[in-house]
Amino acid sequence: MPATIRAAAGPTLPTMTADPRSRITARALTVWAAAVLVYLAAITGRTSFGVAGVEALDRFGVDASRLAVFTAVQVGVYALAQIPVGLAIDRFGARRTMVVGALVMATGQIVLALTASFPIAILARVLIGAGDASAFLSAMRLLPAWFPLRVTPLFTQLTAGLGQIGQFISAVPFLMLLHAEGWTASFLALGSGIALVGIAAAIAIADVPPAPAEPDGRTGSGGGTSSSENRAPRATVREMLGIVLRHPVCWQGFFTHWVGLMHQATFTLLWGMPLMTLAMGLTPAQAGGVLVVNTVASVAAGPLMGMASARFGARRGTLTVVISVILMGMWVVFLIPGTPRGLAAIVALNIAMAALSSASGLGFDSVREAVDRRALATGTGLSNMGGFLAAMMAAQGIGLLLDASSDGRAYQWADFRVAWIAIVVVWVMGMAGLITAMIARRRIERREPATGARLRHP
Repeated sequence: MPATIRAAAGPTLPTMTADPRSRITARALTVWAAAVLVYLAAITGRTSFGVAGVEALDRFGVDASRLAVFTAVQVGVYALAQIPVGLAIDRFGARRTMVVGALVMATGQIVLALTASFPIAILARVLIGAGDASAFLSAMRLLPAWFPLRVTPLFTQLTAGLGQIGQFISAVPFLMLLHAEGWTASFLALGSGIALVGIAAAIAIADVPPAPAEPDGRTGSGGGTSSSENRAPRATVREMLGIVLRHPVCWQGFFTHWVGLMHQATFTLLWGMPLMTLAMGLTPAQAGGVLVVNTVASVAAGPLMGMASARFGARRGTLTVVISVILMGMWVVFLIPGTPRGLAAIVALNIAMAALSSASGLGFDSVREAVDRRALATGTGLSNMGGFLAAMMAAQGIGLLLDASSDGRAYQWADFRVAWIAIVVVWVMGMAGLITAMIARRRIERREPATGARLRHP
């Protein structure tokens, strides 16, 4: 409500300031940039083991099945931590959760650097996965607090895309350091860098903007929190879980992430480098270059997918189905020949895969629009589990099928063709879940015309 104009005889009091969320401010961009930096560091830590997969086989003396355990454990912990971390963000704020997560991640990388023991390395991957779980969710929780809702789909995709620069850092400077200085020095440097990023985030990030000033010169709520958020009663953990787990949009987001991210995550987190170097005969430098191309395509596609998300709105589910079928079809075509594809084919596949995998974030926009704000991070956490649970199952399945197909011999192209059946099985499961969730959402919308109120408060 606009401030009233005081009589000239009286002192002039401050007028009501604009709500920072009504426009994009420099402070909002600073907070967002710091959150993106933490997410970028998390992606670097997440993908670093993927580029070191061949070295890990020697360092820990493991076969493909046990190598896959590293990624399965990290990704599994990451996925299973999403709802607890979302609850923590909704209860304690994004800043605290993000900073603690970064420090836990850094600890895991340092432990991984210093050990050659398989069990201790698994423990390190647990720490990395648990810390990583806070980065993206915290960034997503900050967006609606600092930015106008009309631009949050764009900033969601920008956040996801810019975070993929971490994959470039893994594929180029980290890989160069790994080959030049060895395992210990490279992972120590990575852990130290993540710790510094966490400290910077503690300084730069605030959970919400300062509240607009009231006519008497006081802030509306005090303590740096928005008045609207303070007025809303805080939901209990049980209430937040009830809102999220009964919500068809959250499950649609879960399976959108499942079918959208599983190919990209399985390739970049573990099996891409072995596929390219062991099965296709590419050099490590060529394979690293392919991952760089993948990163560039992902960053470039993010804003375009954000615009598509805003345009499609309630039809995002249909867009996801189409993109997912295309992604699966490309991999089938790539693996059909009995002889390995060349460099050009894997580059083209990575451009398309990275660009289309941006669709995994479409569900976050639907969750943000439909779910009660008090449970927003928890709902986003459920959605963000999908792709990583799928990648965990697919990565472990590929490892088991590789060992079964190779029968102890060096892994060949034919073995990877057999192993990729695991991807197909996991994809079919995800598509079934996505279509089921879409049907459930449409049934509710048909029963209840006031969809927004019905879905926001199940």
